[in-house]
Amino acid sequence: MKTPLVLWSGFVVVFASLSYALRFTEGKPPKDLLYKWSTVAGNLVQFAIIAAIVWGIAGLGNRRELLALRRPTSWRIALKIGLGIAVGMIALTYLLDPVLHPGREQGVTPNTWQPDHAAAYVTNALVIAIVAPVIEELTFRGLGYSLLARYGRWTAIILIGITFGLAHGLVQAFPLLAAFGAGLAYLRSRVDSVYPCMVVHGAFNAVALTVAVAGKPQPQNVLHLWPF
Repeated sequence: MKTPLVLWSGFVVVFASLSYALRFTEGKPPKDLLYKWSTVAGNLVQFAIIAAIVWGIAGLGNRRELLALRRPTSWRIALKIGLGIAVGMIALTYLLDPVLHPGREQGVTPNTWQPDHAAAYVTNALVIAIVAPVIEELTFRGLGYSLLARYGRWTAIILIGITFGLAHGLVQAFPLLAAFGAGLAYLRSRVDSVYPCMVVHGAFNAVALTVAVAGKPQPQNVLHLWPF
């Protein structure tokens, strides 16, 4: 399994490098990004490329096993851990937001609702709340965790958290992203499946997108890989 690990690590390093390069050269994305149909197209193309790469790497071994595409050992445990992650992220968000302003750094979610562009926003939201979590979980908690698990459970959890944070190309938001990624990796380790991770990740993004246009100033933290 050495080759898949090398390929996955190389892919994550390249993606993180491109993400940081884009962030430092172009800065924050425009606030109306999620009101544009071009964003939908760009995200779908990006996630299709990521999916193809991850699917190909996983094919060098037992693909279903490496991607953890199996029924979780316990949905009850998954629910409890998922709620724990939610509580932990809320607490960490309110703790870090006054100091690091992670939502401002990412600058993805808009501050106001624009009814004229509702269709584009809803479609972007579906991509971010469904497509993004599926692809990202297969990439990190699926393939990544499986390849790193040989070095120990907690080593894999920590490394997945770090790589997930780095892949977003953010600095101030890194602690929040790494914590979320590690929490999902812990969930994956406990229930031996990537499906609950997709559900938790998708729910988090959906709530963040809803709160962003609800008319009340809240910490905005949509955790997904942005196009490079």
